[in-house]
Amino acid sequence: MRRLLVFGITVVTAVATLTASSTATEQRTPGGWVGTWAASPGAGVSPGGYPNYSIRNVIHTSVGGTTARVRLSNTFGAGPLTFGHVTIAVAATSPAAKPGTMRTLTFGGQQSVVVPAAAEVLSDPVALAVPRDADLLVTTYTPTPSGPVTFHSSARQTSYFTPTGDFADQESGAAFTEQTAAWHYVSGVDVQSPADGSVVVLGDSITDGSGSATGANHRWPDLLSDRLRGRLGVLNAGIGGNRLLLDVPGSSFGRNALARFADDVLSLGGVRTLIVLEGINDIQQTPHQTDPAQIISAYRQLIAQAKARGIRVLGGTLTPFKGWQVWDETLEATRQAVNTFIRTSHEFDGVIDFDAALRDPADPLTMLPAYDSGDHLHPNDAGYRAMADAVDLSRL
Repeated sequence: MRRLLVFGITVVTAVATLTASSTATEQRTPGGWVGTWAASPGAGVSPGGYPNYSIRNVIHTSVGGTTARVRLSNTFGAGPLTFGHVTIAVAATSPAAKPGTMRTLTFGGQQSVVVPAAAEVLSDPVALAVPRDADLLVTTYTPTPSGPVTFHSSARQTSYFTPTGDFADQESGAAFTEQTAAWHYVSGVDVQSPADGSVVVLGDSITDGSGSATGANHRWPDLLSDRLRGRLGVLNAGIGGNRLLLDVPGSSFGRNALARFADDVLSLGGVRTLIVLEGINDIQQTPHQTDPAQIISAYRQLIAQAKARGIRVLGGTLTPFKGWQVWDETLEATRQAVNTFIRTSHEFDGVIDFDAALRDPADPLTMLPAYDSGDHLHPNDAGYRAMADAVDLSRL
């Protein structure tokens, strides 16, 4: 489990102790902090780090607020990481900031902070009118080599960087001439908000948005957020390639879901509901997990740990994948057995039948062609819309 270094009196008091009897209202952290955006970190890249780089991450909010704080991650770092300057701003036309919204973040009152290997830091709160359903810019400047960089590889969003110095507080964005398809270092943004808490979605590439249009915020959790209209934050804890039970060494697929659960779900602000949509990679990746009891056992652990924190848990059925490169009847039988458990065991607090929402009535083992991105595993934008529409908002 990574370590979280917390700065500032307000932040220290924002640590909630939750019990199995907690209500959804009690789950909100003191001070009204609610997660508005999150991205689960994957394995490190760039062995030497990014010395003298400014990286402008473009992220999209789910709820608005009056004050913000930012999480930065060195989870997969091998040594200390120095942030010399970090800013947050409301985006105008990326990479430019909306005039008057640029804020320098501090950590225990200091502009610079050193993050140990395997740790995260949480900034001091900063006053900023954060709109819901809008882009923010979180810019980091790293002055020195750091070792492997923690990142989220498939952002489905263009961000920007420059290797030429500290431009973290530049409003115009003119210095940010190079682009990246990943989010680096930043793993979460919380706001002080009147929202009723947040929903976390734990998943793999289907939750991460593979197959959706880049820069459109058409991942199914984004489209769910659109339906909620700021009532709840929606936090995406999906990682492409992620599995429930096994890691994939040397990949960007992150730690297995059980290993990352405390960090990527339980540590987030104001969580009241968890949606689990994970397991298809355990089935379809090599080595194949064909024993549904192993996947079910993982679900039971996630349910138990979440409920111990007073978080309700909704289970999402695994979506059709006939036509995908490794599909066969044995793997399909495993998927069907897992889905039967999700639908009929009553161990989840509710079920979201993503399988029924996406399957082709003429061939229920396949995805409806109108929803298929083309690889028969990942939906397209229309498919992600159908998934978001399948969620009963009253159960959140």
